[in-house]
This record gives sequence, structure tokens and C-alpha cells, in this order.
Amino acid sequence: MSTLIEAILAINPTAEVSVSDENWDTIIWHSGTPIAKNEILKKQNELKINYENNLYQRKRVLEYKALKEQLDLLYHDMTAGTLDNTGKWHKHIKSVKDKYPKG
Repeated sequence: MSTLIEAILAINPTAEVSVSDENWDTIIWHSGTPIAKNEILKKQNELKINYENNLYQRKRVLEYKALKEQLDLLYHDMTAGTLDNTGKWHKHIKSVKDKYPKG
């Protein structure tokens, strides 16, 4: 779940606020209009759902080769005339996407 500060800043990126130990009673609004608790809770839930729904993205990032390696794969695919779905770069990316599909 997202923190109170993350939720508040997702609602208002310019908010100046502090909080201690995720305790609602310690929220101090340094400037701007305070945001209602129900709005913050709603945003926290939305951020949590987005985080959970994007698990596939976090897993893919760990599996993709480093950018310099991907560029090398592309270079070799270009020089071999395999800059299509038969190339090594495409096969690598497809294997990761197949392993961790969206949704």
C-alpha cells in the first residue's frame, strides 16, 4: 500500500506536508489546502491497485537484458538481415513478454 505522503503528493504534487509513522493524527499541512481523509484513502487504494496490476512490468524489468546488450542484439540482427520476428532481439523480448503477459 502507498504511504500517506505518496497518496497526498499524487493528488497534489506541490503539497507541503509532513507525517510521522503513517499516523493520520500527525499530519501537518505546511501550505496549501488540506486534503480530506476520504480522498487520501481513495488515492491510496487507487495506487495500490495500480501497483498490483503492474506486477508483470516489474517482473519483465528484471528479465530484460541490459540496454547495451539489446542494442548489440539489434546491431547483429540488422547486419544479418533479421530485423524481423526471426531476429535475436525480437526473440528475447518476446520470450520475456510471453513469460510475463499483461494482466
